[in-house]
Amino acid sequence: MRQIAIYGKGGIGKSTTTQNLTAGLSELGKSVLVVGCDPKADSTRLLLGGLAQKTVLDTLRQEGSDVDLNYILKEGFNGIRCVESGGPEPGVGCAGRGIITSIDMLERLGAYTDDLDYVFYDVLGDVVCGGFAMPIREGKAKEIYIVASGEMMALYAANNISRGIKKYAEKGGVRLGGIICNSRKVANEKELLEAFAEELGTHLIYFVPRDNVVQKAEIHKETVIQFDPKADQAAEYRSLAKAIEENDNFVIPKPMSQERLEQILLEHGIIE
Repeated sequence: MRQIAIYGKGGIGKSTTTQNLTAGLSELGKSVLVVGCDPKADSTRLLLGGLAQKTVLDTLRQEGSDVDLNYILKEGFNGIRCVESGGPEPGVGCAGRGIITSIDMLERLGAYTDDLDYVFYDVLGDVVCGGFAMPIREGKAKEIYIVASGEMMALYAANNISRGIKKYAEKGGVRLGGIICNSRKVANEKELLEAFAEELGTHLIYFVPRDNVVQKAEIHKETVIQFDPKADQAAEYRSLAKAIEENDNFVIPKPMSQERLEQILLEHGIIE
């Protein structure tokens, strides 16, 4: 079983990328569990056709811990299993604690079955800290992928995330599997992301082009592969899934100084 955490700047498209990627893996015959680690509980919306499922934390608050696994785990598109950790009541507690509580509960209820090929954690946040680091701090996720774009703040966030990954990698077995570019059609974007990844000591595992069919599919509460399986973008997500499946390039990242990051941005025409 490969356990993978997806990180990246808020709003970069982590959840969209994860759901479309896992749809592609399911078409490869892989058994997949997606654990949403965002208090908004929207990490599995497309896979479940918009179903607002009961989150783990809501269940604990309302029903207690004595519940059946099927109460918090729902099956979505192509058999993908979906869980949302949820978050604390507004203004109370740390949102990251929900991840810890959820994973503990999923383990106790037997969610991590032997037939699973993949578990994906879709994690909130621009930095790897606190409860949001739990999937890698506790050794639950051994592979990390960072979703980024050619925008300056997305790369700042990716570099900061790499610092957190390096910290935990030095103590355990977690490794960075690569950068996924969720394109914003920035000038020289692919070349910039390739240079950025190389500086980190990793690789650009896939460049996902921008296509309006993604937004159309989201309006219909579906992944692109489900909404329009013959679309060019559906083929892109299938290729991303294949790239993840075949990836064997895992490293401890080498985060760069802010000065070096800005130099790379200058070299590729993002900062003038």
